[in-house]
Amino acid sequence: MARKCSITGKAPLAGNHVSHAHNKTKRRQLPNIQSKRIFVSELNRFVRVKISTRALKTINNKGLLTYLAQQGLKLSDVEVAN
Repeated sequence: MARKCSITGKAPLAGNHVSHAHNKTKRRQLPNIQSKRIFVSELNRFVRVKISTRALKTINNKGLLTYLAQQGLKLSDVEVAN
């Protein structure tokens, strides 16, 4: 599975390591993606998702279904199959 947040769409970025002599080599900046089981109280069950820690913090604040509605997504769009 790709290293991409299923809610926000955050994905790896490309950039350069720059040495003291200003030599440049390619590098990747990876997002902080976590696999989590989140309890959805409206459905009375757990849901597995791969999300960024930024999205996880927002979900803890607003709730999963509310946050998905704001992003224009459904639960089936982001749920990871077991």
